Amino acid sequence: MSNAEIGLIGLGTMGAALALNIADKGFDIAVWNRTGTVTQDFAAGAGDLASKITATDTLEDLVAAIAKPRAIILMVPAGQPVDDQIAALRPLLDDDDMIIDAGNALFHDTNRRAREATGPFLGIGVSGGEEGARFGPSIMGGGKREYWDRVAHVLEAISAKYEGTPCATWMGEEGAGHFVKAVHNGIEYADMQMIAEVYGIMRDGMGMDADAIGKVFEGWNNGPLKSYLIEISGAVALAKDTSTGTPMLDMIVDAAGQKGTGRWTVIEAQQLAAPIPAIEAAVVARNLSSRVGERAAGEDLFGAAPQPIDGALDLAQLEGALIAGKVLCYAQGFTMIEAASEAFGWALPLPDIAKVWREGCIIRSDMLNDMAAALAEDPDRNLMYADRFADYLRGNHAALRAVVAVGATHGVAMPSLASGLAYFDAMRTARGTANMIQGQRDYFGRHGFVRMDNGAKDQHGPWAD
Repeated sequence: MSNAEIGLIGLGTMGAALALNIADKGFDIAVWNRTGTVTQDFAAGAGDLASKITATDTLEDLVAAIAKPRAIILMVPAGQPVDDQIAALRPLLDDDDMIIDAGNALFHDTNRRAREATGPFLGIGVSGGEEGARFGPSIMGGGKREYWDRVAHVLEAISAKYEGTPCATWMGEEGAGHFVKAVHNGIEYADMQMIAEVYGIMRDGMGMDADAIGKVFEGWNNGPLKSYLIEISGAVALAKDTSTGTPMLDMIVDAAGQKGTGRWTVIEAQQLAAPIPAIEAAVVARNLSSRVGERAAGEDLFGAAPQPIDGALDLAQLEGALIAGKVLCYAQGFTMIEAASEAFGWALPLPDIAKVWREGCIIRSDMLNDMAAALAEDPDRNLMYADRFADYLRGNHAALRAVVAVGATHGVAMPSLASGLAYFDAMRTARGTANMIQGQRDYFGRHGFVRMDNGAKDQHGPWAD
């Protein structure tokens, strides 16, 4: 019987959580997984929501269980598995049936799939991890607006809410939703890295134990840094290993994993000529973290890098450095989104993006409400120049400078905070040093330059003679 309002393929961690969320919001849903036992186990464990879920054994059964015009969400791994699933599913669908890719797709792939689609197609970014998928994620939609409008009532219902407003909206055509999700993940990388760098100062420079560090993060979560990532940093630091009773943090190998979305963001930023140094540094830091053996060899060869800072910094300065770093990181992310909006003709709604990120997603933060207001006031202005955030930087850039300087002199690596500071200094220097680079380029390649006195272009120095 065709009574399900929507379908879902892929009952991994995120897919299963999203399916339960959909059912929990009152929608009948049909589900299918390539491994049939997974489907049956999911349905059997659905509890009170079982009556809203139709478990199917084949793709044909899935399609038959959904009311027309159909909409089917794909929650399968990015890349070829998405193409394979679309190829298997599309012949079973009517012309007006919709496929929705809700995985972590590379937006270029979503662009291609939207252009190749023989029926309605959406690519949506979903952020919030398993908990967000189950109880309310942030959702960033991409595709034709008319397709989004067809399923918006479901996606808005299952999304997180900020003061009653759904954290789900349409971003633009084709891969716009997945692009915004990629930038979200890049910001997430940098935010996490900067927190880790400050953790390193407290642990290695100040000699603080995990409990003390956790309490610092708990305190910061009551101020300007209030955010999901600061909150969970405190929880992680305070957690104890159940088998040894020691702090859980002290039992974790310092090699950070990644799924590639941060790399996608950095690669695309280079293509767009969008400066995101704090995000790039965070991706590099994760790559360096994986070189555990080489880092140990380096310590044996050169001696341990982190040294006690002996009162050179206080906790207020560390908090100030994180505030400044956070502002600079988000400013870089929104600058990249603006560059993509122009390059791809998407008219990406920057204030709405900030609003969608206020709840549900990993980078949710109290600052995002003010960011939404600042972007609504002037979406073309670099966020760091908006009054509220300029005040944050005026009040905290000295702390950021002190933390980076002390880190450098005491061997505590802080690539993202240092890159954020370099960005800040470059963006507050009216006349930098690129004139030397232009002189060099003209000397060896006759590339030309612009004169300061009259603005004349394609000029050459005396060496050209």
